[in-house]
Amino acid sequence: MTVRNLDALFRPRSVALVGASERDGALGRLLLENLRSGGFAGPIRAVNAHHDRLLGAPCYRDVAALPETPDLAVIATPPDGVPDIVAALAARGTRAAVVITAGFSGDGAALRERLLAAARPALLRVVGPNCLGVLAPHAGLNASFAHLAPRPGGIAFVAQSGAMITSILDWAASRGIGFSALASIGDMADVDFGDLLDYLADDRDTRAILLYVEAVTAARKFMSAARAAARSKPVIVVKAGRHAAAARAAASHTGALAGRDAVYDAAFRRAGMLRVDTLEELFDAAETLALVRPPRGERLVIVTNGGGIGVLATDALAGRGGRLAELSQATLARLDAVLPPTWSHANPVDIIGDAPPARYRAAMQAVLAEPAADAILVLNCPTAVTAGEAAAAAVIEALPARGAPPVFTSWVGGSGTEAARSRFRAHGIPTYESPEDAVTAFQHLVEYRRNQAALLETPPSLPEVFSPDLPAARAALAAALAAGREWLSEIEAKQVLAAYGIAVVETRFAADAATAGAVARGLGVAVALKIVSPDLTHKSDVGGVVLDLAPDAVQAAAEAMRERIAASQPTARIEGFAVEAMVARGQGVELIAGVVDDHQFGPVILFGHGGTAVELIDDTVIALPPLNLSLARAAIARTRVARLLGGYRGVPALDIEGVALTLVRLSQLVVDLAEVVELDINPLLARVDGVTALDARVRVRPASGTGAARLAIRPYPGELEQVLRLADGRSLLLRPIRPEDEPALVRTFSRLSPEEVRFRFFAPLKFLDHLMAARFTQIDYDRQMALVLTEQAAMVGEIHAVVRLIEDPDGERAEFAIVVERELAGQGLGTRLMQVIIDYARARGVDVLWGEVLADNHRMLALCRELGFHEAAHPDEPGIVHVELDLGGPSRPAASASGDHP
Repeated sequence: MTVRNLDALFRPRSVALVGASERDGALGRLLLENLRSGGFAGPIRAVNAHHDRLLGAPCYRDVAALPETPDLAVIATPPDGVPDIVAALAARGTRAAVVITAGFSGDGAALRERLLAAARPALLRVVGPNCLGVLAPHAGLNASFAHLAPRPGGIAFVAQSGAMITSILDWAASRGIGFSALASIGDMADVDFGDLLDYLADDRDTRAILLYVEAVTAARKFMSAARAAARSKPVIVVKAGRHAAAARAAASHTGALAGRDAVYDAAFRRAGMLRVDTLEELFDAAETLALVRPPRGERLVIVTNGGGIGVLATDALAGRGGRLAELSQATLARLDAVLPPTWSHANPVDIIGDAPPARYRAAMQAVLAEPAADAILVLNCPTAVTAGEAAAAAVIEALPARGAPPVFTSWVGGSGTEAARSRFRAHGIPTYESPEDAVTAFQHLVEYRRNQAALLETPPSLPEVFSPDLPAARAALAAALAAGREWLSEIEAKQVLAAYGIAVVETRFAADAATAGAVARGLGVAVALKIVSPDLTHKSDVGGVVLDLAPDAVQAAAEAMRERIAASQPTARIEGFAVEAMVARGQGVELIAGVVDDHQFGPVILFGHGGTAVELIDDTVIALPPLNLSLARAAIARTRVARLLGGYRGVPALDIEGVALTLVRLSQLVVDLAEVVELDINPLLARVDGVTALDARVRVRPASGTGAARLAIRPYPGELEQVLRLADGRSLLLRPIRPEDEPALVRTFSRLSPEEVRFRFFAPLKFLDHLMAARFTQIDYDRQMALVLTEQAAMVGEIHAVVRLIEDPDGERAEFAIVVERELAGQGLGTRLMQVIIDYARARGVDVLWGEVLADNHRMLALCRELGFHEAAHPDEPGIVHVELDLGGPSRPAASASGDHP
């Protein structure tokens, strides 16, 4: 479940408090007083087995005695009785409950299961247990024991910790910041972050969402909800446990480097959320989002009466990767006309320490007209010349009623600045205690804007059609599993990589030192010699690797290696030696690339600076698969080693594209091979002319499901591909849409007639812009499906038809849409594509497929009738017909008539 019945949590018609009390200081009394004082318009009923009246109002002995069914129940009773209370509420038809009571984890796990079992049959949603409660200021609802009641606003805050809720309430009260919703979700027995993200993404009162996260549950649901929410409004998260010890038991470099916090960081980034490091930053972000919209760009103008604080702000901006705006000649001339000759003549605009309010006003008017000013930061340090409040008033007066870029302020000082800050807040201008805080707030908005742009970036097509040799890869895995081995040999690991088009150095096995010498002499070049043992994962650490050996020196080196390891690792089983020709490194760079299976988010990809000192260099990033070329390039760019790959001081750029392709192929490997739980390529040598895996380790275990099922983001569902033979004899491929299809989709739109555009979009669109095209092509396959009809041979060819399905978060209902190029009319494609999407929806468990059709789109309406859809007039739009198909019954046969370009 996701948003099912969550409206009863935030907009209930009636509320019951089970466990109400009149005893001073009792939790039940605090809850009752908060409920009654919030301005909630519906009935609030108290339930207590020992009272008929409480605090001057009727009280009911049990749930059955309530005069009406409460939409929402708040439960604050001892834990043993909670499951029975929930069962009674479910029997009455209550749709949501907030369980304040603790005691459902550890020894109370059985109680937790009883609670859920009581709620599940009636679809009663449970928040908690062990939580502070829920507040919905726009509905006048305070179903919590918080010490303050927030004012209504546009920010939603969801936290696992009740203390975080009370802290932000206390902070917001003095700043006049309001909230659309606050939810303390405690142990998350039922309602979790994914559910609330889905609900708040569509909540009309919520402009931005803040999260305090300790852990997430149901990673795929969380990622789908987070990606959807972050596309519609800012989502900012602070994650506790950033430096917790992780991966202690990891055997490979990849496992050791992929700490839990790094995985969360990758998940937040992939979802398009903005992560902040501290609660203070979260509070500042809340103020920023409450008062300003994200800027149109990244360039900042700083206006200050103190050179020192201007430098501090500039340092902070540079430290976060920000940019100062370059002032135009026109702006410099305007500033010359109103400022003393000694002003800075550059950005930061230092208007000198004796600046009176009029100078602030004039400087602001000048920079507000600067085209490069995406935002303005105004600073003030106290002087004896003018009061800070007067300077603040001058800044406010300079701002136009609308159309100005975002303005941030920092009046530095103590109690003497409070009047100025209060004046800024009263006029909706964000203000911060230090220049660094103000810059951080601005950069949060910039980073959010960057995240959104990255989400919608059109990835380039792969340079070649990639088809792995799955039988070869599976054979290597099967051999290890059949032998009861956890780790593949190096030769087997390289066989797997080669099957995915990753270049490897050919490795030959030698059972003894003499054979190793013979193999080396046969190669006739310098070789690398490695020990082969199922018990030694990091061979270099125990002297199990010797490089650059002359062929005649290999036998002696092998004998010495065996003796050395037998002495230092007496329990290790030594099976022999691996011999491989040395690869000319030239000006290449050693990298690391790998996979580790995170217990929460499934397989993740690691990339960074490799070699034997990989942990000391500490230059790695994590990315969630599946990856395309854009995502792979973005991961590479986040490392320091990326600068080496790009070339420097006469050293040519290395094959970055080959590195990105390697990451994409590793991503496909984890989708295909569920048995792979850890993979380590170290080093992965990048040179000018290519990328080669010099060493590799692969860890396996028997798999019960598919590789794709492990991922937190559903990968491309290749199993849906099918060839359709047309009546004219052509064969076209029907397949899921890819992000790389955006250019082809735009071309398809350009070929539609005005009437076809109106039938599909209900409006006379002239062109399909990037934002809309990206949303159509970069879909979440776990909640949407779009099938395109295209040529078979091309990786990304021309698109001739699209049929689309969008599920609601609960998966119960789904909307469809379809368009077929008119050149294919008369071949029954509309019918065939609709039947495909109907079958897909039915297989997904969707109950109702629905759509909206213009009343004059006669072909589409005829097609819907023949497929069994029911029609109804749209309640608000007389020119639109609402059509629905019930999928709960037996499958309907495909109709024979066509509706080829609805």
